[in-house]
Amino acid sequence: MHYQIVRYILGMVMKVEAVLLLLPFLAGLVYREPQAFSFLIMAIVSAVAAFAMTFKKPAKFVFYPREAIVSVSLSWILISIVGALPFVINGDIPSFTNALFETISGFTTTGASILEDVEALSHASLFWRSFTHWIGGMGVIVFMLAIVPMTGGYNAQLMRAESPGPTFGKLVPKVKESAKILYLIYFGMTLVQIVLLLIAKMPLFDALCMTFGSAGTGGFGVRNTSAADYTMLQQAILTIFMILFGVNFNAYYYLYLGKDKKQAFEMEEVRWYLIIIAISTMLIAVNVRSYFSSAFEAFHHAFFQVGSIITTTGYSTVDFDVWPTLSKGILVLLMFIGACAGSTGGGLKVSRVIILWKSVRQQVSQYLHPKSVSVIKVDSHTQEKSVVTGVLVYFALYAFLFVGSMFVLMLDGRQDLLTDFTAVTATFNNIGPGLAGVGPAKNFNALSVLSKYTLMFDMLAGRLELYPMLMLFVPSVWKKH
Repeated sequence: MHYQIVRYILGMVMKVEAVLLLLPFLAGLVYREPQAFSFLIMAIVSAVAAFAMTFKKPAKFVFYPREAIVSVSLSWILISIVGALPFVINGDIPSFTNALFETISGFTTTGASILEDVEALSHASLFWRSFTHWIGGMGVIVFMLAIVPMTGGYNAQLMRAESPGPTFGKLVPKVKESAKILYLIYFGMTLVQIVLLLIAKMPLFDALCMTFGSAGTGGFGVRNTSAADYTMLQQAILTIFMILFGVNFNAYYYLYLGKDKKQAFEMEEVRWYLIIIAISTMLIAVNVRSYFSSAFEAFHHAFFQVGSIITTTGYSTVDFDVWPTLSKGILVLLMFIGACAGSTGGGLKVSRVIILWKSVRQQVSQYLHPKSVSVIKVDSHTQEKSVVTGVLVYFALYAFLFVGSMFVLMLDGRQDLLTDFTAVTATFNNIGPGLAGVGPAKNFNALSVLSKYTLMFDMLAGRLELYPMLMLFVPSVWKKH
C-alpha cells in the first residue's frame, strides 16, 4: 500500500467538497439563515485540510487496485463525516450519529432518514441534504475526475472501484473524457428536469431539491409528505425523470453520438428494465384500484411508486405500506432488482439479474443435454466466464452480508421482523423507505445506535458494490509494497 497516494487522493476529494459546501452556504444566505455559516466553517476547514494533504505530491504515482479501492472507500467515509458536521454545528441535527446517518444516506443516494420533521430544518441544511444525492448519484470520484486536473493511468482504477455494475467500460479511451461526458449528460438532464418542474409551477427551491433527489435517485424531499403535496403533473415529471436516471448512461451516450442511436434502443438491460416497470405498474394499478377514486389515479400512483422503488429513489405520493400484500410484495422485489448498471440507481442491477437468469437456464439446459455447449450472451455479446462467475459470487456475498445485517438488527431486538428485513433491504439497496416501522410514513430514528451504524455500513457497501468497503477489513490490503 502506497499511503502517500491514498493521502493525496483524499486531499483532492476534500478540495472538491470544500467548494461544494459553499453552495448550501449561499442558499442559506439567500434565506438569511444563521445556520448557513456552519457550511462556510466546514468549507474552510476542508480547504485547509485539503491543502495540507496535497501540498506534497507523492514522488511516485505507482497506482495498484488496492490503492484505488482504499482511496474510494475512505473518500466516501471522509466526505460523509465532513458533510455531517454542519448539521451538528448549526443544531439542525444535534446528534453526530444521526447527522452521519443522514449524510451517508444522502451521498449513497439511499434517502433513509432519521428526521421526524423535515420542514423544521433550515433551507441551507435542506439544500445540502438533497445536493448530496446529486453529488453521490454519479459518484464522488467520477465528479473529481471530471473537474480536477489529474493525469496518469490510475484514473481507470479509481473509476472502476466506484462504478456500479458487473463490468466497467469507458465511453471513450481517456477516463477523464468519459467522466466529463457522463457529467455533461447528467447535468443536462438535471437542468431539463428543473425547467420542466418550474413550468409546472413548482417553487424554485422545491424544484432544485426534488430534482437533485430524482437525478441521484436518492429520495430526500423538503416536505414531510415527500412528494404527496405536489400536483399530479409535477409528480408525473418526477416519475419520468426517476426512470430516465435509472437507465444505463451508455444508452444516452449512444444517443449523444447520433450514429449509434440503434445500439441505444437495442440494449437488453434497458429493454428488460422498462418491461419490468410496465408489468409491475399494471399489476399494482389493478391491485390498488379500490384505494383510489379512478383507474387513472390508481395507475398514476402505481407508476410513481414503481418508478421510485425500482430506481431506488424512494419518493412517495401515498403510504404504500397500507396497500395489499401483492402490491407490497412487488415493490419489495423491485427493491432487490434495482435500476440499470451504469445509472445513478442502486439495487442488484437489472444486468446482474439477467445474467443470473441466463446462468440458471444454461445449467438446466446442460443438465438435460450434458454434451451441449452453450454461452451466455447479453446484447449479442458473449459474456466472459469471469463476468458470469463474478455475478454469481456477488450474489453469494450479497446474501451473506444481508443475512449478517439482519442478524445484528434482530439481536438488537427493538423492531419486528418485517421492519428489520425491509430496513436492511432499503439501506443495502440504497432505496430509503421500507415497510412497517421504517415505512414511507415513518423514519429510522427509533433504531438503536448499533443498528444505525450497521445500516450506514450497508448503505456504503451497497453504493460501492460491496468489495471496496469489505477490502478495508482485509489485513493484506494495508501492507506496504
